[in-house]
Amino acid sequence: MTSPYGLHRVLEPAGVLPQQAWRLDASPECGPDEVVLDVARLNLDAASYRQLREQHGVDGVRQAVLDIVSSRGKMQNPVTGSGGMLLGTVRAVGPDSPLGLRVGDRVATLVSLTLTPLRVTDGLARWDGADEQVPCEGTAVLFGRSIAAVLPDDLPEELALSVLDVCGAPALTDRVVRRRDAPSVLVLGGGGKSGSLSLAAARRAGASRLVALVPTEREAAAVRAAALADTVVVADARDPVAVADAVGAPADVTVVCVDVPGCEHGAILATADGGTVVFFSMATSFPAAALGAEGLAADVEMIVGNGYVPGHAAFALDLLRAEPAVRALFEHRQTQQA
Repeated sequence: MTSPYGLHRVLEPAGVLPQQAWRLDASPECGPDEVVLDVARLNLDAASYRQLREQHGVDGVRQAVLDIVSSRGKMQNPVTGSGGMLLGTVRAVGPDSPLGLRVGDRVATLVSLTLTPLRVTDGLARWDGADEQVPCEGTAVLFGRSIAAVLPDDLPEELALSVLDVCGAPALTDRVVRRRDAPSVLVLGGGGKSGSLSLAAARRAGASRLVALVPTEREAAAVRAAALADTVVVADARDPVAVADAVGAPADVTVVCVDVPGCEHGAILATADGGTVVFFSMATSFPAAALGAEGLAADVEMIVGNGYVPGHAAFALDLLRAEPAVRALFEHRQTQQA
């Protein structure tokens, strides 16, 4: 009997959800409510890719990913706990699948690789390890409660995948900003994928002041040229005092879109009393955030960005289409990686 949550795919330990499991059954046989995909590309999440590259180097990161997938039946970085998402073509659809997908659909999964049964069959031979998008041959399985988006016809696949990888961030930013009356918004990592989309979403939602914090002058110049923020500042997000000094007046809403650990206290210090911090980063230590806020006597609401908001995929893609500056940043990033 299959479970819409994928419990039948858990090999060890028994009784846990697929994301908590150490190992999944990634066989490509399609259950009654499952969808099997032929995988074309993985998109490793930024925190996971950075950690793997720093530990193994560019030359070793491919083997590291292969070892994780072969041992676990999924892509879940044992250090960061995170994974990413993928692009593929629907191979088979079970008769009871509620996802509305058809054989031949080109889709991007909107659930994490940390809970997606995955096989790699080509040894990642076409990937040089230089960026988080991984050309791949293999199979993956979606459950009855999984989410996937059919890829749009008007955007290149690599571009759509980059946007869909972080589509939860702008949608959640939009929701949080609209709860307040013209708040000021700070985005840590404002020059990245999720950061640039979050800035655009915040402006559309009625933010009165936008501040982008980035790590380098080069990135600052790109964000200024795109006119995504009213103020762009350069600081190391891991240095709380430097962040607070660079930002100046605390923000009503702070969105954390960085891919390195240790940025919790800076985000808290830069947020006004009664404000909200949205942690949309898999590098976040939530004990550090909670204890840091307590230790700083900071009266801030802290939200975990879980990557899912109803309609988040369409929202992010429409934002990209409507904001040429955001699209230019995405395309520039892809060109640099290429």
